[in-house]
Amino acid sequence: MPGFELFGDLERKQVNDVLDNGVLMRYGFDGMRNGHWKAKELEAELQNTFQSKHVQLVSSGTAAVSVALASAGVGAGDEVIMPTFTFVASFEAIMMLGAIPILVDIDDTLCLNPKAVEAAITPKTKAIMVVQMCGSMGNMDALQTIATKHNILLVEDACQAIGGTYKGKPLGSIGDLGCFSFDFVKTITCGEGGAVITNNKEYYINADHYSDHGHDHVGNDRGAETHPFLGYNFRISELHAAVGLAQVKRLPEFLEIQKRNFNILQEALSEIPEVTFRTVPEGGVESGAFFNFFLPNLDTVNKVLQGFKENGIDVCWNYFNNNWHYIKEWNHLKDLKSLFPISKEVTDGLEYLKTKDFSKSDEFISRNISCLIKLSWTEQEVRDRAVKMVKVIKASF
Repeated sequence: MPGFELFGDLERKQVNDVLDNGVLMRYGFDGMRNGHWKAKELEAELQNTFQSKHVQLVSSGTAAVSVALASAGVGAGDEVIMPTFTFVASFEAIMMLGAIPILVDIDDTLCLNPKAVEAAITPKTKAIMVVQMCGSMGNMDALQTIATKHNILLVEDACQAIGGTYKGKPLGSIGDLGCFSFDFVKTITCGEGGAVITNNKEYYINADHYSDHGHDHVGNDRGAETHPFLGYNFRISELHAAVGLAQVKRLPEFLEIQKRNFNILQEALSEIPEVTFRTVPEGGVESGAFFNFFLPNLDTVNKVLQGFKENGIDVCWNYFNNNWHYIKEWNHLKDLKSLFPISKEVTDGLEYLKTKDFSKSDEFISRNISCLIKLSWTEQEVRDRAVKMVKVIKASF
């Protein structure tokens, strides 16, 4: 991670195919394409990759979450349970539909705490959205049990976890709907792009129409298509899909590199008694996109990160004061700083954020260090890096 580090001839060929025929839009202009349909080809590849019956490409991972929820009927006044540790896009995508994000604590998986999820369910709860952060997963059996018990949706945001698996199933394919991002810093990238996956044909058809202004995509005359319901524009372009088509074919290559680098770092840090690792549920396999570990307290974390910086160890950070990924600094959400009026349902529904205690999440995030795994590192570079990391961490105690 990220896939752009290894751009090569395959990506150039796919993009040049699109430029040569001149059709950059994924729909229409059939006669000009010379048989090139990059988005359709990528969807077919992703069906195999994600072991899913249906794939709908969209313009981003954020769009994927909104389209997935909308396709299953989530909307005004509905509550969607989500974690405190994620990207801001999670609550943005929910609120765009007029729904209410209900933030709950994480556990040592760095994903949703099932007990916190159960406690947060109300008659308005329509979906549980587990965000498979930093290449790994939450306790999927427990979350699925809760969703089934209450007859609500289980949606997987697997944007950061492509290539991870749980009991042999790709992350994203376990819930009712799965969401992926292919932005510039993901394991496979389109530059900008995303996907909704599902085995539910109705949800797929809804996602297909909703993401393109409600077009039904029946026949081969775009101007004659009908609009069964309202939709919006979340289309991916053929150029973006072309890059993604090249990258998804290389996913096994990327995952092998990620897991090699991940294993070297984990093996090295395992010798330090004060270092512990995130819990991966039994049957789960991380993608290797990130390497996460815990230290005893925030003071030690800060000391180690300063040592990393001084020793040239990059792409490692702590999320506790990060305003992109953790509830603590999401003041624009807590204060509802919006360019336009927000509905009373959402405003009232978010009142809980003024008093909600997320100290259980603080306990995990404050002690965590997360390191991006680069695809461009050589094995020796990773081994040298691991030696430096161990030295810095030991010196901090």
